[in-house]
Amino acid sequence: MALIVIVVQSLAQSSEKDLKISLNDDGSHYVRGTGLAQIWMRYVDYNPGSTVFGTAKNGGFDVGLRRVRYQVFGQITDQIFIYTQFGINSWGSTSARKPGMFLHDVTAEYAVIKTKLSLGAGLNGWNGTSRYSSSSVGSILGMDLPYFQETTNDLTDQFVRRLGVYAKGKLGSFDYRISASNPMPIQTAAGPVPTLPEDVTKVAYYSAEAPAMQFQGYFMWQFWDKESNQFPYMTGSYLGTKKVLSLGSGFAVQDHAVEYRDVSTGPVLQQASKQFGIDVFLENPLNKEKGNSITAYVAFLKYDFGPNHLHNTGPMNPANGVNDQGTFNGPGNNAPLIGTGTVYYGQAGYLMRKDLLGKLGTLQPYLELNISDFQRVENSITTYNIGVNWIQMGHRSKLSLDYQSRPILVQGTNELLVINESAKRKGQFVLQYQFAF
Repeated sequence: MALIVIVVQSLAQSSEKDLKISLNDDGSHYVRGTGLAQIWMRYVDYNPGSTVFGTAKNGGFDVGLRRVRYQVFGQITDQIFIYTQFGINSWGSTSARKPGMFLHDVTAEYAVIKTKLSLGAGLNGWNGTSRYSSSSVGSILGMDLPYFQETTNDLTDQFVRRLGVYAKGKLGSFDYRISASNPMPIQTAAGPVPTLPEDVTKVAYYSAEAPAMQFQGYFMWQFWDKESNQFPYMTGSYLGTKKVLSLGSGFAVQDHAVEYRDVSTGPVLQQASKQFGIDVFLENPLNKEKGNSITAYVAFLKYDFGPNHLHNTGPMNPANGVNDQGTFNGPGNNAPLIGTGTVYYGQAGYLMRKDLLGKLGTLQPYLELNISDFQRVENSITTYNIGVNWIQMGHRSKLSLDYQSRPILVQGTNELLVINESAKRKGQFVLQYQFAF
């Protein structure tokens, strides 16, 4: 009962109206709790040859829980900050029933030099390469995050988190993070990770050997307002509350992460995975009274996962098999988004005036374009999204309508993949409601 009284009093005293328990008289030591859920209602035009438990399907409507997250974090001494997050991801129509919540983050960090240098350890998402290798899923501009920046998602990590150590800080306008972590073995992944077949040459797969350490870093120069680095996950849109221009660059490397054969009778060759990125993020309020603003982001990414490596990803995939009409994409909404090669990505959104819909909020239309030049594909391929966010109470209550178009690939006459001429592209419509507290 006493705890309930403390919580109510803390809520009443908190200017942010968050669940917050003060641990000392001035409130500098505290524990806070937050939550988030994203509900998807969608229609997917399935990839050719898709099946659902053996039944051929061309498309379908489904409802799912894209994310359910709870966070508990706090400043428990002047130097020590703790952060935990747990929940579920991608629970859909083909998922096992009664999903178990799992840990996303459990970290403790010590401020060696306040704001300038903090050291931390645990299950964490302090990643390198690019801005949205660690994305704040509750504030992303588009309906969903750019998957290709989370290159090893649930393959050698736990939804981009790994057990390891990290350092972070700000030196004036310079913001940095570096980390060293233990990638998770592919044998312990939630789903099967393809390994090197006996008869495949010059195509790299994730190594089945014990993984080597992974080293990552991301560095930003912040020209205008400074962005917070209390958490690893970076904001997608500030909805006009900040004026931000950030130039960033990062990397990720892991020794003998992939393996391949040059010839069918030859030895298995090991290779490091290497990732490099450079990007620019802009948030520019246009009129303080109207509350309108623009958000934009561009990225250049260079990935090397060994010769001709390419794999698909499809969030909350509504299909789980393919028949003999299948393509390289595989089932459902899979798209070839991550592989060895170069990726160019851009997104832009416009937040309309705050009273556009009166008391019902405002709108934020957006556009995303991904151009990928993969080693294994004959020509560049594109994926694009177009949509609109209905901002009702900031990111705490947001309805998003999104259309995505993805390319369909098949084996060409040579060793490279080409666009499927009989069905070049497939699409999906998603209506997402997000609530957070």
